[in-house]
Amino acid sequence: MGRLGLEGHFGALAAQLDGVFGADGVFPHNRLRFIDFVDDVEELLEEVAWREGGDKKAADRFEEYMLQHYS
Repeated sequence: MGRLGLEGHFGALAAQLDGVFGADGVFPHNRLRFIDFVDDVEELLEEVAWREGGDKKAADRFEEYMLQHYS
């Protein structure tokens, strides 16, 4: 988010994602596909970028980056 100039929105975004991870911090693959989670986060980033007049295309690269590095 810092690269997009949107680091001030991290707290609000984190609150929207609260409850996705288990109490142990592990992603619940048995309840939610990782690709669906990444897609949802990308949409949230695009919404924030759009509201702030940021680079929506930069937010678009989030999904690709995440899937290449963590999938």
